[in-house]
Amino acid sequence: MNFVAVLPILHIDPWLVAVHKPPGLLVHRTGLDAGETRFAMQIVRDQLGRLVYPVHRLDKGTSGVLLFALTSEVARELGAAFEGRQVHKRYLAFVRGWPAAGQTRVDHPLREEDTAREAPAQPALTFVKQLAVLEVPEPDGRHPTTRAALVQAEPHTGRRHQIRRHLKHIAHPVIGDATHGKGPLNRWWAGRLGLQRLWLHALSIELPHPARAGETLRIASGLERPWNEDWQALLGRDGWMGAAPTLRAHDADDADDAR
Repeated sequence: MNFVAVLPILHIDPWLVAVHKPPGLLVHRTGLDAGETRFAMQIVRDQLGRLVYPVHRLDKGTSGVLLFALTSEVARELGAAFEGRQVHKRYLAFVRGWPAAGQTRVDHPLREEDTAREAPAQPALTFVKQLAVLEVPEPDGRHPTTRAALVQAEPHTGRRHQIRRHLKHIAHPVIGDATHGKGPLNRWWAGRLGLQRLWLHALSIELPHPARAGETLRIASGLERPWNEDWQALLGRDGWMGAAPTLRAHDADDADDAR
């Protein structure tokens, strides 16, 4: 990944800050990727000149809205909001194949990936909505053409890698997912797009403001923003059918989501 000095600020107030995280950047230091030396938490701390506290995480390969608290007390409040399922998140994913039209409920328990195989699976629920489909007249293994789709994913629980695992479960893995996807297809798309990345984007987050009673805070990193040029290039390709290629944050928000 190229050196990142600052991250685009999507929202800031005395209690919290939200930034756009590019793909390939870890949120904070982890032993799972000991070779990394730059982290979103460190960059935002240096950018603001103060401590920041992570309240949720995005996978290294995922881009989009990332939230930090500016005090430990706010971090605890936001943590409780996440635990209480008061936070609504929407993601966009570029996936293999054409999922069912409309919305699909994926209610599939998941076992934590770093636990023993006999550990019980935990409830996990994601709503997946097809937004647009694409067909390329080149073969995909046994299929005469290569099909892909843009989907919105709304997780209603917070299991690790939940969206990626649920999309794999319904046979529509995220393009570029080295763990849960298809290696040959990932390389095929990387060659045609000129970019190798996990095509998963944290589009928006909505939550009760921790210091303003009754206020709902909604923060988005819409695809029309200049830092999402890779998504713009993808959706600017010929052949898309369905949602307009210039999909904005509010377009996904208008979808009829089951609760």
